[in-house]
Amino acid sequence: MGEITLSNRIGMAALTRMRTDPKTGIPNDLLVKYYSERTEEGGFLLTEASPVSNQGNAFPGAAGIWTREQMEGWKKVVDAVHLKGGKIILQIYHGGRAAKSSETGEEVLAPSALPIGSFDKEGNLIESPTPKEMTSEDIQLVKEQFKQGAIRAKEAGFDGVQLHGANGYLIDEFIRDGTNQRTDEYGGSIENRMRLILEIIDDLISIFGKGRVGMKLSPVGRFQDMFDSNPLETYTYLLNKLSERGIAFVEIVEPSTFEGKSIHPSGASQISITAKAFRTAFKGTLITNQGHTPETALEFINKGWADVVTFGKLYIANPDLVKRIRNGWELNRKWNNATFYHGGEKGYVDYPHFNPDAKQDQ
Repeated sequence: MGEITLSNRIGMAALTRMRTDPKTGIPNDLLVKYYSERTEEGGFLLTEASPVSNQGNAFPGAAGIWTREQMEGWKKVVDAVHLKGGKIILQIYHGGRAAKSSETGEEVLAPSALPIGSFDKEGNLIESPTPKEMTSEDIQLVKEQFKQGAIRAKEAGFDGVQLHGANGYLIDEFIRDGTNQRTDEYGGSIENRMRLILEIIDDLISIFGKGRVGMKLSPVGRFQDMFDSNPLETYTYLLNKLSERGIAFVEIVEPSTFEGKSIHPSGASQISITAKAFRTAFKGTLITNQGHTPETALEFINKGWADVVTFGKLYIANPDLVKRIRNGWELNRKWNNATFYHGGEKGYVDYPHFNPDAKQDQ
């Protein structure tokens, strides 16, 4: 995978679990344990989405990368993963219009002044606060924040960085025409909508080298009111440009059935299998993500649609997931949704490892 050599085709997807002090976002010993026990020798982990600024924080309580103290906390995590022979890649992002201004105390930024539309339990359309349309100065500031975040990630010892361009956060908002309605050089045509993304990718390459940079994309994801009128054209263009730059990997999200009601047509009605649709557009390592079982992952790989798979909930509930799959051991599918985004040790570092001698979880 670029300059990163793997022993298997399984990775842990970025999973935001919000176990730090929301006031500081500094990785702590709980994170050290969590990532360490999910490390497989020669395998890789993607971290929770790590914001590059307080203003861009959509998940206060997740570990950040905008202060030196956060970097030093991450270094402890990285060292623990490396001690067990694993690879760990920092996913960096800016929340854009999804950032929590009520908790950050800062103005919410987006490519265009368009709120997030969603539905309440009664089916009524509700809207988030309207974000501020970013000025040219705002854009340059965010670019620099990504660059500084990558510099800190390099200092912490990460094996690479992944630019989060999925799921309705700032980068994704610039990509899709449903959220980017700018009329300057960062909006309008596909080329203009990709300008910021590629400028940031170039900065990441300048710090880590092209073989240690990746990106996450959700071409037909509907989470947080996202839509693009022609995802095949939009993302083929972007993936071709990422291919030209020779980045290590792209993680691509499959259509989901768990994103709730949307005013837009379903993602699957636009593209039913995203990895298959974009396989030829990207020459590097293509990672398939979302809703996979070991069986579907193997199918995608055997058909040549993807090279690697990332698992989410299965990795939450099975800290030894790779060993279980490799040995044909039973998978624990009893995860606790209530502790996904908050809590301490419970639902975080208390899932059992498989005991092959007892033939049951211990």
